[in-house]
Amino acid sequence: MFVLIESTEQPRRVLFAKEDSNQFVHDKKIERQYMNVCSINPPYPKRVDEVRGYSSRTFVTDIDLIEMPATVILGAQWGDEGKGKLVDRLAEQASWVARFQGGNNAGHTVVIGDRVLKFHLLPSGITRQECSLILGDGMVIDPWVLHSELENWIETGGDDPKGNRLFVSERAHIILPYHRAMDSLDKTIGTTGRGIGPAYSDKINRIGLRFGDLAEIVNDPSWAQSATKRMNRSLEAAGSEVRIEVESLQEEVQWIHEIYESSIANTGLMLDNALKLNEHIILEGAQGCLLDIDQGTFPYVTSSVTSRGNATHGAGIHPGHVTDVIGITKAYITRVGNGAMPTELEDAAGEHLGTVGHEFGTTTGRKRRCGWFDAVVMRHAHRINGFTSLALTKLDVLGGLDELKICVAYDLDGAEITEMPSSASALARCKPIYMTVPGFESKTLEEWLVVARHANENSLGISSLPQTAQDYVRQLESLLGIPCSSVGVGPDRDATIDCN
Repeated sequence: MFVLIESTEQPRRVLFAKEDSNQFVHDKKIERQYMNVCSINPPYPKRVDEVRGYSSRTFVTDIDLIEMPATVILGAQWGDEGKGKLVDRLAEQASWVARFQGGNNAGHTVVIGDRVLKFHLLPSGITRQECSLILGDGMVIDPWVLHSELENWIETGGDDPKGNRLFVSERAHIILPYHRAMDSLDKTIGTTGRGIGPAYSDKINRIGLRFGDLAEIVNDPSWAQSATKRMNRSLEAAGSEVRIEVESLQEEVQWIHEIYESSIANTGLMLDNALKLNEHIILEGAQGCLLDIDQGTFPYVTSSVTSRGNATHGAGIHPGHVTDVIGITKAYITRVGNGAMPTELEDAAGEHLGTVGHEFGTTTGRKRRCGWFDAVVMRHAHRINGFTSLALTKLDVLGGLDELKICVAYDLDGAEITEMPSSASALARCKPIYMTVPGFESKTLEEWLVVARHANENSLGISSLPQTAQDYVRQLESLLGIPCSSVGVGPDRDATIDCN
């Protein structure tokens, strides 16, 4: 028997509980189901006779209503900072992980023992069975890539989460073969070629296709006919030889609707309800702050807003829900694609970072450009996002270098500047001004893992690190004015030191 419990407090709140020996035990899943299916907001009705087949009756009690804040996790560099590993780790204490922007141009790698899991669309919380997953309003989603990821996940022993714990926003836009064809023509920016930019372009031009629109057009041949004409005109004008067929487009739309119908939902409402139920939500960003369409190194950027301001907007909840913003940064810096990178190294140190750090893109496989830590771009990222803490990753990669350099300012045409210029050509002329600090010894990944586990088991924080490694972390904190909440010393899930 499930019973309906209504608070006498304002705002009124409804809970579901199981009756067991006259004891009422809160069941959040039943309450969440009720709230999401019925799509209702406070004040709730005083009585519900039937909810999803469960009988119910009214029982009045007092309830203390406290909303749990959401945590935003963002890349603070040019992407590839290690967001997947951190989100996977923090998701153990979360009920929801929600992506809020981007698409399969993102790449997250999670290492669990001998398992190496690579995701492009699925939120990193997929590995946590009690965690629900959201592909949010602000995303552009390739349904074929998502389907492939889900199949791979299931084949490796995972559950089928569609419509159970994976939900796709009805407001998220769909990447179609047309978008990939248009993106393949890029020869300047160095995009991933996944169709992200053209899909966002259609969104801004108000001609894109959203998941929530599928039910309206799936049996409407006129939509496919008009869309095909528009797409082929654009392809021809862009110099592409690819053409879209009406029948193929109609079949593709029907397939997408069939595969994802059970997962399409008002995900913003679901997240809002979850917060009202005091459930912890992680808002997971893709790419990094320096690839933000407005705040990044334009034009060599992605096509979405990657920073904090879009986290709640792209998820469909209000900004007041967020209190913690964790910026993820490597202990050095990397970049994939074109555009200036003042601290880029092409010497033995750069080779060390690329080789030891295995710096190849998860999405593209392209070799990442490597350089010393850049406090100038990090200060810019902090100003935009207001990080409450930093998650420093790949500190172990610096092991074995005799000395380490940190960029503290730029020389631009003979003048010292401490803020990143907005102009791409100006940034390309910037020469880094460094401070130099001692390096520290190298360790094997197994040794670093032992260090991390020992530190966390004994609440030692970074005091378990070699002294010069500790000094390096403290120096970064001092330069940026942001405390480190964790330090990564290897790819394994457990190779992360929690800071005191």
